[in-house]
Amino acid sequence: MARKSEKKTEGSFSDLFFDNGSESLDSASTLRISEIEPNKDQPRKNFDKEALQQLADSINEHGVIQPLIVRSMPGGSYQIIAGERRWRAAKMAGLSEIPVVIRDDLTDEQAMQIAMIENLQRENLNPIEEALGYKELLEKSGITQDKLAKALGKARSSIANSLGLLTMPNAVQELLKNGSLSAGHCKALKKIKDEAVMIELAHKTAEGELSVRQVEAIARREEQDAKPKKSPRKLNYYTEVEVSLGEILGTKVTVNENKNGGVLQIKFKDKDELETILSHFQDE
Repeated sequence: MARKSEKKTEGSFSDLFFDNGSESLDSASTLRISEIEPNKDQPRKNFDKEALQQLADSINEHGVIQPLIVRSMPGGSYQIIAGERRWRAAKMAGLSEIPVVIRDDLTDEQAMQIAMIENLQRENLNPIEEALGYKELLEKSGITQDKLAKALGKARSSIANSLGLLTMPNAVQELLKNGSLSAGHCKALKKIKDEAVMIELAHKTAEGELSVRQVEAIARREEQDAKPKKSPRKLNYYTEVEVSLGEILGTKVTVNENKNGGVLQIKFKDKDELETILSHFQDE
């Protein structure tokens, strides 16, 4: 059972973006770890075992420095709002109790927001988890991307680019989740219009066959190839002139139409060839 509890008054959305580190152990209660349960709706779904073990080793040496934030649940248990990594690591370290700050003043929506905020600010989410966190926070809180960016201290373009990852094929998203691709890779891959080509390039990139710059170069080339080619329309007469004059001068001749009439181009490779061409125009 909690030995003491401290409540806080409700605040605006911006007020929820507090630094959880400001919750000191002096204001914390202590709960048995068995009384606490994780929040199934929290954005982080995967926890790196090696990172958890490192945190557990730190807890064994230094204890839990920052309390969890929890709220009371029916039946006498407590649900984690923020700090599931610390809770998991404390269990691994063999602790029976852990410091907490109980926040029964929060609405379901505020509790959800704080859980997301802690993850987005403090945890090493993979790019897809981060994007899903932004998406859910935007949808459930009703704020704009601008306000979310300011609250998290990020550029709005960073939020927009992150959300854009969710439009990529599932196969590419999976490579992001497992760390085979970075968000930088996907920013380049998003420029590939053909989904099948994008997926193929994503796998090659994940296998180390392509760099971000190489993917960007491929995307630029694909974009150029997709543009309609502008070729001036020629009358058959102009084509005949190109062939006939080219045979006479012994070089390539091009005739291009434009709105002012046209341009006659005669190619030469060196001074001697130019003099030979000029000789054909000299009066004998």
